Amino acid sequence: MTQALWLETVLLADGWADRVRLVHAQGRITAIEIGAEPQAGEQRVAMGVPGLANIHSHAFQRGMAGLAEARGRPDDDFWSWREVMYRFLDHLDPDDVEAIAAQAFAEMLEGGFTRVGEFHYLHHDPAGRPYAQLGELSERIVAAADQTGIGLTLLPVFYAHATFGGAPPRPGQRRFINDADAFARLVEEGRAACARLPDAVVGVAPHSLRAVTPDELIRVVALAPDGPIHIHAAEQTLEVSDCVAWSGQRPVAWLLDHAGVDRRWCLIHATHLDEAETDGFAASGAVAGLCPVTEANLGDGIFPAARYLEAGGAFAVGTDSNILIGAADELRALEYGQRLSHRARNVLAAADRVSVGGRLFDGALRGGAKALGVDEVGLTVGAPLDLVSLAKDEPSLIGRRGDALLDGWIFAGRAGAVDAVWRWGRQVVADGRHVDAAAIAARYRRTVEKVLAA
Repeated sequence: MTQALWLETVLLADGWADRVRLVHAQGRITAIEIGAEPQAGEQRVAMGVPGLANIHSHAFQRGMAGLAEARGRPDDDFWSWREVMYRFLDHLDPDDVEAIAAQAFAEMLEGGFTRVGEFHYLHHDPAGRPYAQLGELSERIVAAADQTGIGLTLLPVFYAHATFGGAPPRPGQRRFINDADAFARLVEEGRAACARLPDAVVGVAPHSLRAVTPDELIRVVALAPDGPIHIHAAEQTLEVSDCVAWSGQRPVAWLLDHAGVDRRWCLIHATHLDEAETDGFAASGAVAGLCPVTEANLGDGIFPAARYLEAGGAFAVGTDSNILIGAADELRALEYGQRLSHRARNVLAAADRVSVGGRLFDGALRGGAKALGVDEVGLTVGAPLDLVSLAKDEPSLIGRRGDALLDGWIFAGRAGAVDAVWRWGRQVVADGRHVDAAAIAARYRRTVEKVLAA
């Protein structure tokens, strides 16, 4: 059935426009009329922007948000946080994984994300045994996406080793581990599960150079000849030094030289780069998958975004550990990290896009679509109707126009700045809440209370 939305102002694929009618059918935009008058019965929106892609999520970690904020040892860091994560996931069954993922996905939609790249490495039962259906937990991720309506790019993760050189996995990693043959079956099961979603994409994710050998990396990448390839890279300084000890090269340099990195790839974090790596990465066509809120929470460091963007690099943002979920939060943290590092303001603005919010939003929109295997970018005829409505009465948006709306939302918007969201043409957020928020939250509450009491 053909439907229409009328917007006072909206960011289309070729820029801002006023008094716009978006006509849509079967999830996609079929016509765009600019300078249109509203018609009786049409739903009206004050300010609209395209939904962003959340390119990196570990959905189950939403359930442990805040549990690692008490010092466990004097040198607390990423590696001690990881031990808390291992203990938490030891208690999750398939129903728990689905309930937590649904809560995370609903919050993503409420925060302005309309597609998620789920970097899915939780595969087996708490003892490390495969489920009767190998892809049981992938099925639960798909079910959560189906319930909430978020677009899904499923990224099954290949994880086989504890560290560089093919070292045996540690006990805490037992739920992640597959050999290459089992992983190939897991990818196929993921494709079958995703077939029921309207526009799902399936890629692959070799976890990191710590967790795969070079030969395994070749086999894993071959499973997604046309799909996205995501990998953690250079998140931690220890990872960099261990990679140098193993190979004589830093992680991103090794990937650029040996892995055929191109536009299908997304290097997650890539926090610790030297100048040659930064420039080579930017020239490769790959996307930097940045998760500034999680990177700050874990004490990872600050990505060299100013140099990388100046070199023409593509980027996108993700929520990673899901300790706080919101598109504006990630974009704000990205710019603020650069301001702290460079001791300057408006660092990521450009000569041709002086609005920091405008440049960040546009970069994340384009880079996110590229990283998650989506051909259409933004609101254009033929693209999915994935639309975020900004609240007309939000103080940071009053009196603004054009990119100033993005600046107001990203840098000064409150939690309720997103008031409605349409995904694949269906309204999934109204009055700031997911349309199924009450049921999702009730199930989530029961799940987390049970898990934390175990």
